Amino acid sequence: MAPAGSKKGILERLDAGEIVIGDGGFVFALEKRGYVKAGPWTPEAAAEHPEAVRQLHREFLRAGSNVMQTFTFYASDDKLENRGNAVCFTGAQVNEAACDLAREVANEGDALVAGGVSQTPSYLSCKSETEVKAIFKKQMDVFVKKNVDFLIAEYFEHVEEAEWAVHVLKETGKPVAASLCIGPMGDMHGVTPGECAIRLVKAGADIVGVNCHFDPKTCVETVAMMKAAVEKAGLKAHFMVQPLAYHTPDCGCQGFIDLPEFPFALEPRVLTRWDMQHYAREAYNAGIRFIGGCCGFEPYHIRAVVEELAPERGILPEGSQKHGPWGSGLEMHTKPWVRARARRDYWEKLKPASGRPLCPSMSTPDSWGVTKGHPDLMQQREATTEDQLRPLFAKSESKC
Repeated sequence: MAPAGSKKGILERLDAGEIVIGDGGFVFALEKRGYVKAGPWTPEAAAEHPEAVRQLHREFLRAGSNVMQTFTFYASDDKLENRGNAVCFTGAQVNEAACDLAREVANEGDALVAGGVSQTPSYLSCKSETEVKAIFKKQMDVFVKKNVDFLIAEYFEHVEEAEWAVHVLKETGKPVAASLCIGPMGDMHGVTPGECAIRLVKAGADIVGVNCHFDPKTCVETVAMMKAAVEKAGLKAHFMVQPLAYHTPDCGCQGFIDLPEFPFALEPRVLTRWDMQHYAREAYNAGIRFIGGCCGFEPYHIRAVVEELAPERGILPEGSQKHGPWGSGLEMHTKPWVRARARRDYWEKLKPASGRPLCPSMSTPDSWGVTKGHPDLMQQREATTEDQLRPLFAKSESKC
């Protein structure tokens, strides 16, 4: 494979009209595998269990990903220390290990390394712009040292904090992508998707879009709103989308974290690979060229995205060799009624059953309606006490 320095950069690819395929959701995938703690969702596994992170990178690469995002989601010092989270590694150690793993695997294929930062507990606790930017700067120092190919500010609920992140990322001189975890209703302070996108482009982002919190349909709709606003304002940018792998038609402004199934009972909502092919086509038709996934996305989901866009890209991933695209491998099944399913139109028309009698089709979100500055969101380094939990349990019970 070509060394990293000889590969086309992210903007070079997007400027040429190429489709760039992202990867999937590491914190959820690794939590299910026993390497990430649900709650903090911090990525110390990069230093603690590098073999697990490396293997997941390789699976996404085999599925067709062109971007290896460093496993640095929530890897800021304040988040690693939040609410008594016992992490045996420093933020610098986690970030450096994540960069090394992403680069190792990216060099095995035609993939780029993206260093990522995300929202901080400090912002939710109303720390100053200077204090929050200093947190991002610590991660940037590692990303510059490790010479990542580009940078992503992702998973921001408030456009203001995302702007602050973009300011810091732009100081490196590397291409910058900015991705909010918002839907059509806008950020948590009611700033519309279009206005969010304009503000991020003006802050210096080369690529803007959304990730996480909502399903593909909602995310593509939101990015389309961003794209229309940016173009109407006479600005230029590329657009990205990395949604959940869960159906979320019942979500409010806060997204899937408000659903009562979050985070341990979301499996009935998982999109099939055929849903993913539909998502890929809708994203492409909307003019989005950086297409990937977030929480719930497994490598087979990314493979489905790549297979759907194979006519435009002229390539199938290595991971398609074993099963054949669109179910064609079923032609070899021993049972004739299964062989009869070896066609795309069968799977596209199927309405999967849940197998769960009396299970509702949708839920009622918790919708506590709190955001930055609310007392319930003030962060702390100490572990949450029983006295702090009791009123939360009572509030939750009162909403049932």
